[in-house]
This record gives sequence, structure tokens and C-alpha cells, in this order.
Amino acid sequence: MEAGDFKKWRKTLGLSQKDAAQVLGLKRRMIQYYEKGERDGDQVKIPRAVRLACYALSQGVEDYNGPSRKIHMLKKDG
Repeated sequence: MEAGDFKKWRKTLGLSQKDAAQVLGLKRRMIQYYEKGERDGDQVKIPRAVRLACYALSQGVEDYNGPSRKIHMLKKDG
């Protein structure tokens, strides 16, 4: 996710920078850095956790409390 994609995500959901910060659990200043793509002249990468949270929110997921049933590990062949 690039800076422009992040801003487009926010605007598509109709969120202000303040609202985006609140739903992502971030400071508004971080939203500004992500949208600009830099902080004090250094490139800012959007962390995977934030990218995944953006995707989840765009799909209507507001919270996740873990699986409702036990998950079994898949066996690897070989």
C-alpha cells in the first residue's frame, strides 16, 4: 500500500484523518505521515498490521475477538 492508496482508502470510507486514526488506534499525525509517505524527509512505510486493518475495515470488519472454535494445525506433506 502506497501513500496515495492509503489516502484513497480513507476517503473511500468517508473518514476524516481524525476518524481514521481512531479506528486504527493511531495518532492523527501517523495518518498524515502515511498519506504523505514521508516523515522529516525519510520514507514512511505503512506496516503490515495497518494495511491488514485497512482491508478489514473496508470489508466491514470492525473488531475481531479470535476464532469461535478451536483451530487445528494442518499437517505438512513430506
